[in-house]
Amino acid sequence: MNIMVITTKIYNKFQTVIPKEIRKKLDITKDHLVEWYLDETGEIKVKFVENLSFEDMAGIFSSDKPTDAVKLKKRTQRGKK
Repeated sequence: MNIMVITTKIYNKFQTVIPKEIRKKLDITKDHLVEWYLDETGEIKVKFVENLSFEDMAGIFSSDKPTDAVKLKKRTQRGKK
């Protein structure tokens, strides 16, 4: 198993950069979100998931409750679940 170790700096507002080698290997684009996992031992795992637009999600989910499509779209544009 090959392990890639790359160090990056943490900038103001605790921002960092995803290294180019990782972006290329995992085909990460600006449309991806970063999910952070912290386990009980303090180990961190990072997962990159594609950020789906409201239009991409339309029709995927169903509910018995009435929904407000405008409110839902605004929440998804703000990145809220």
